[in-house]
Amino acid sequence: MAPPDPLPAPGAVPLPEGRGRPPPAAPRGRRIGLFGGSFDPIHAGHLHAARVARDRFELDRVVFVPAYRSPYKPGRTPAPGPDRMRMVEIAIQGERGFEASDLELARGGASYTIDTVRALPRVLGERPDCALYLVIGSDNLPGLGGWRDVRELLERVQPIVVQRDGDPDALLVELAVQVGVELARKVERGYLRLPPCVASSTDARAALGGDGDGGTVIPAAVLAYIRAHGLYGTRA
Repeated sequence: MAPPDPLPAPGAVPLPEGRGRPPPAAPRGRRIGLFGGSFDPIHAGHLHAARVARDRFELDRVVFVPAYRSPYKPGRTPAPGPDRMRMVEIAIQGERGFEASDLELARGGASYTIDTVRALPRVLGERPDCALYLVIGSDNLPGLGGWRDVRELLERVQPIVVQRDGDPDALLVELAVQVGVELARKVERGYLRLPPCVASSTDARAALGGDGDGGTVIPAAVLAYIRAHGLYGTRA
């Protein structure tokens, strides 16, 4: 009997795709976090929310976008846009993956999130189909159904909801009535049920008058900027 043919050397014969070796892993798409708001002024609660969102959802970039004028906060004039933009830049300096964009300030008028979502990938130089994550506080959920083009917005982004106040289950049930069960479930997938960082711009402004310290929730460098420019009734 003739001896059997020798086995080929390891690696000499390529294995068919999917047999004997795992297929190459698909590269993970870029994940971009959008954090909009008045930031009037930016404070520790904003930074806490952005850090948690970045780490939990492995965001490549978190972009802070100060609003020119919030359509949902009528009757109050915020600090000048350039000052709010500069305070954001100061607050996020040295934070991994954080950056600021003046997209809404440059656009002017009422700042609607859907307009920013449509424009943001191009402005950032990202692919049009990049994954967008919208960072919001739970206090936004009661009115979310009234946001401009809310269904298109929720279909395009994955919301990341940071707990501020209210009962999460009750908020989600109410949201389902406004936008439907499917979109409410999408919001629920991004709901971070963590102990809240209790801080608000309203309280910070109230504590800033005269020689106030902003309730200790404003970063020191931002507080120095506020006093140097006499914002919110402070004195240098």
